Amino acid sequence: MTGLEARDTELKKELNATLQARRELGEEYESALVDSFLEKVDQRIDGAVERRLRRQFAEQQMVEARGSRSPQPTDSWGERFGFGIVSLVLAIPLSAIGGGVAHLPGLLVAWAGIVGVNVVQATRTNPGLFGRRRRKSSADSDWEE
Repeated sequence: MTGLEARDTELKKELNATLQARRELGEEYESALVDSFLEKVDQRIDGAVERRLRRQFAEQQMVEARGSRSPQPTDSWGERFGFGIVSLVLAIPLSAIGGGVAHLPGLLVAWAGIVGVNVVQATRTNPGLFGRRRRKSSADSDWEE
């Protein structure tokens, strides 16, 4: 039995006990029993959220202690090469269709779409590829960081 199943079983037992107590005590205690059960559910939720937050905080501290960024998925050379090949292969029929239907404007639109898809892929795999680089001005000091 996993931790989640055990907690569900405990919660079911709590609910059954609350329902049994309601049958025995009568309707006058119903709101108190429901409040008690809901308080137990709230405690479980709070505990789960607290554990999750502690785990995330610990992971964040580990990343900061290592002095690195969070691990990000990287694309392999083969994936980039494959994307380029597929892009060029699909460019042939797109060029033919665009040029055949709308002549030069159709060809330009087809190639603008091909270039756009490749630019998006390039920026996804290399986030700083088209980023602006800030030049150091004379007002900037070497002493300030």
